[in-house]
Amino acid sequence: MTAITIEAVARTFGTVRAVDDVSLAVRDGEFFTLLGPSGCGKTTLLRMVAGFCELDTGRILFGGDRIDTLPPHKRNTGMVFQNYAVFPNLTVGGNVAYGLRARNVPRDETRERVARALKLVQLDGFGERWPHQLSGGQLQRVAIARAIVIDSHVLLLDEPLSNLDAKLRVEMRGEIRRLQKLLGITVLYVTHDQEEALAISDRIAVMRAGRVEQIASPREIYDRPTTPFVASFVGTTNLLNGVVRARDGAVTEVAVAGTTLRLDGVKGGVGDKIVLSLRPEALRLLSVGEAAPVGWATLPGTLGEIEYLGPVTRFSVLLGDGTTLHLMAVMPPAASGDVTVAFDPQRVVILGTAT
Repeated sequence: MTAITIEAVARTFGTVRAVDDVSLAVRDGEFFTLLGPSGCGKTTLLRMVAGFCELDTGRILFGGDRIDTLPPHKRNTGMVFQNYAVFPNLTVGGNVAYGLRARNVPRDETRERVARALKLVQLDGFGERWPHQLSGGQLQRVAIARAIVIDSHVLLLDEPLSNLDAKLRVEMRGEIRRLQKLLGITVLYVTHDQEEALAISDRIAVMRAGRVEQIASPREIYDRPTTPFVASFVGTTNLLNGVVRARDGAVTEVAVAGTTLRLDGVKGGVGDKIVLSLRPEALRLLSVGEAAPVGWATLPGTLGEIEYLGPVTRFSVLLGDGTTLHLMAVMPPAASGDVTVAFDPQRVVILGTAT
């Protein structure tokens, strides 16, 4: 197992700062994900670790050894690409054996290690098949087997599931996580898929415009985002503007969408504008005549669009000040027209002062 330390790295392409002074530490045996939208710098950062992209500034270490000055083949990393990069002129076994042959591993040992790698990715007996005879999911397994067969210190995966259909993506992400735990290997994983990142990661770094916005566990990223971007990119949320009205000891009164909330942990003085995050599943639509639970806040509004998605229903409520709230529930709303939304103020996440 190998820890990865990235210290103040940067990379510019023309006038674009693709990676902008990024520092992070990946622990030994950790499944660490770089998550963000297209163009945020996550793949560039991964390629810098792999050795396919030079650093303008900063350094990268595996354990205590600096590796950013080494060529890619001396970094002992396994790379899995978005498009598989499987050689069409080699059999499955030949593809998996490629890295071992390049390292002059003896033939008998190569055969044993290829067979073991194929068994790990559940392709036992596929060694003599050709790539054109395989499905997309099987091709991705070949790419993973080729990466792990060389006993690499670090496994790097760049959007490895984006070309698969939805059901197969779920299956393959579970397989990748199973392999990582089985081998105890350090993984640096790149994706734009929030659900994928939440499902398989030990920790996540959310990136935006070349910088890291937040590093935390999946649960903390979702439940306690630290910026409006993280709150809105990871899952769905309602970003509400509030104004600090008064303070009562540790409790702050904040005016939000026509109601007053009493919140803990609010920074800033009276009159300051703040941004709040409230997840759709934290909101509850009250039925006619139903009282809100003790201590909960309520907001009157008008029921808007309804989306039935099978397991859940998404719908919106338009508040009197023009704010639209997005809600989620197991059952479709029975009410219509004028409605009341209730929520526990403890579920509100304070994201800081509005600019």
